[in-house]
Order: sequence, then C-alpha cells, then structure tokens
Amino acid sequence: MSAAPIPHDQLPDGYTQRPLRVGDAAAVTAVMAAQELHDVGEVVIEEADIVADWQRPSYDVTATSVGVFAGEELVGYAEITGGDRGDAAVHPEHRGRGLGTALAQWMQELARAQGTPVVGMPVPQGSAGDRLLEALGYHVRWTSWVLELPEGAEVPRRELPPGYTLREATPSDHEAVWGLNEDAFLEWSDRERQTFADWQAGVPQRPGFEPWNLRLAIDPAGGVAALALVHLATEGPAPEGYVDRLATRRDQRGKGLAQALLADSFAAARAHGAVRSTLSTDTRTGALGLYEKVGMVVSSTWVNRAIAL
Repeated sequence: MSAAPIPHDQLPDGYTQRPLRVGDAAAVTAVMAAQELHDVGEVVIEEADIVADWQRPSYDVTATSVGVFAGEELVGYAEITGGDRGDAAVHPEHRGRGLGTALAQWMQELARAQGTPVVGMPVPQGSAGDRLLEALGYHVRWTSWVLELPEGAEVPRRELPPGYTLREATPSDHEAVWGLNEDAFLEWSDRERQTFADWQAGVPQRPGFEPWNLRLAIDPAGGVAALALVHLATEGPAPEGYVDRLATRRDQRGKGLAQALLADSFAAARAHGAVRSTLSTDTRTGALGLYEKVGMVVSSTWVNRAIAL
C-alpha cells in the first residue's frame, strides 16, 4: 500500500511525485547530503543510515514516504519513520518554491491518518528548514548537538574497575546488547520499544558493519554492563569515526564505563583510519557537559521541531 500523494494544488508546477522505494536510498542520501552541506557545512548522513532504517522488518517505506522529482532527479522527500518521528529534505537549489511547505503538510496528514497526535523532525538550528517549521507553528521539543573530537586529540582513558574488561561483541551477545540499549534509551526517549529484529537490521545487518563496530564493557559476572556502537564513515573528505550509541546498564553507572568505552571506541576508529571522531547528544540525556569535559567540541546544533495534530 502506498501513502496518499501530496494534493495537486500544493505541489508546485513542474514537479512530479511518487512514493519512494528501497532502491531510492542513494538518491535520498544525495538530497540530504546537499542540504546538510549547505546548512551546517558538513555532511552527516550516509547511505548506510538510510538503508539500515528502511530494511527494518516493521517498516514499509512505500507506505510512509513521498519523493518529489524535477524530471528524473529526486529533489525533495519526506517520510514518517515510526511513531511521531519524521524526516524531510529539499535540495538547496529547489528551495523557495513551496516544496518544504508541501512536504510538511503531507507529513502532518499522514501522521493524522496513522492516529499520531504529534509529528516532528530534526533540522539545523537557524536553517531555512528551522525557520519554515517555526513559521508553520512547530515548537522545539529538544535541542541536539553534533560534537567532534578534534584531529590529534584523545579522550582521557579511564581505568576499569577490577574484574571488568572491554571487548568486541559477538553474535551471542546481541540479544543482551539490544535489551540494554532499549532499557537505557527508553528512560528518556518517548517511543515504543524496538524489536530485536529491527535492532538487528540497524546494527549487525547495517551495510558495512564489522564486529569491531560494537564494543562492550563486561562485568565480573560476564554480563554486558555497557555498550558503544561506532561506525566508520568513509564517504567524506577523510575517514571519520561516529559513536552512534553509548549506554550503560542502570546498576553499572558511576563506574566510568562510558568514558572507558568512549576512549576505546575512538581509538578503534583511529586504528581503522579515522582522522576525526564525532557523536551526537541532546537535552534529554543531560550528557553534553560530560562530552565537553573529555575534550569534545560542538560542531553543529540541531533542534527537533514538532506540531500537535
């Protein structure tokens, strides 16, 4: 089943539309990359991010997305990726023609049809997208930051408590890692619990995943006490490590495990060619000060804007 199209009177002349397909991941990545480069001066998105998200068993991209085309070229898109979370982008060369407004209204209508009381999406603070959503009545739910560890810098190493070890995850760890990740993030994230199959689609089944990407702190009893997921992005001007997840089991906090894993993850990324390392956090976690304390600096600021339906 496909999502309803953008109403004809809302789509500017000269553009066509259709629901997206899995094979459109590269085109969506190109539009998002062009928007990010224009708005924040760097590209954050990778095609693997899109593919991993779209290959979740619970997700049907055709039923929850729309692409806008100029001829054969994708120049804008929107989707609702689950719950109240959406994403959209318009190529900078096609701004100022009403595409952003049409896509925002389309997202609202789809969310209403799905019975969702609110819908929101992240945009760079102060960008054209931020200003548009503010003008359309969207409020800021939270602020997030991309932080970088400058080239040549290292996170101070933290000694592990006696009996604890760091190692790569193995497939036999995956279910425990999924459970820890969901327990930790659902303490502050308002969403449904992700299934193990969806987690697998985004982690070990993500394009390019290698065992060293998933790193664990193991407690003296052999249990998973903390985790870090680090990707190596190679599509930019230089290889970059990105810590996508960092979580500690509730009963294991206050022992320095997160800092130890952060230092370990960035070191692993450097060993695989990264010259720069980044991560993101937001106001819901309260972790910004921790990352700044270990030498990371903010490289871009984003806001999640949402509107009640």
